[in-house]
Amino acid sequence: MTSYSVLLVEDECRITEIMTDYFERDRWTVYAAKHGKEAMERFQEAKIDLVVLDISMPEMDGWSVCRLIRKQSSIPIIIVTARSDDEDKLMGFELGADDFVTKPFSPKVLIARASMLMKRAYGTVGLEHHIVSFGHVVINKQARNVEICGVKIELAPKEFELLCCLVRNKGIVMKREALLNHVWGFDYIGDDRVVDTHIKKLRAKLATEAQHIVTVKGVGYKLEVNL
Repeated sequence: MTSYSVLLVEDECRITEIMTDYFERDRWTVYAAKHGKEAMERFQEAKIDLVVLDISMPEMDGWSVCRLIRKQSSIPIIIVTARSDDEDKLMGFELGADDFVTKPFSPKVLIARASMLMKRAYGTVGLEHHIVSFGHVVINKQARNVEICGVKIELAPKEFELLCCLVRNKGIVMKREALLNHVWGFDYIGDDRVVDTHIKKLRAKLATEAQHIVTVKGVGYKLEVNL
């Protein structure tokens, strides 16, 4: 089993103890913080794979912590709230949270949700985290938006899916046939030159950021960048 690390941000010591016990049983490395300021210190000091974040805390609330983390990282964030109304969920999703649990909650369910989010984040389940970036490009897969230096660019549906496929397989040479299957589907009847046509259009829209899409002669394409 892959070992992950989790940052538990919770000001109630008993809840932290219970969560720590369950995560450690599941072989997670656990870091804990009692308030938002301490949470950001832990986040900067350690390699964190997932954050479980309480909203109501002293010094710096969970919304502020979520906002700060999202400026630096796309790691999964689970929001813990004592309220079950939609306001907290809407706020959380706007700030980039991935999931919610409402107090009181089952530690087993929390672990299950955390494990599922990690599988998604590392590509072993169909979905990944909805915001990814490379160079000056930011992709919001949930909103299907692409921005370069904060300016939105318009991509056709297949161009968007092609870009996401390359990002998902960063550093890997993707054969034209593989791209065709991923983006157009296995039942597509047509020439694989459609991939070249869409790559050309995609590069034109990415402008200087198109340098990251590298042609591997006679094979296909790859995204060459440190994400």
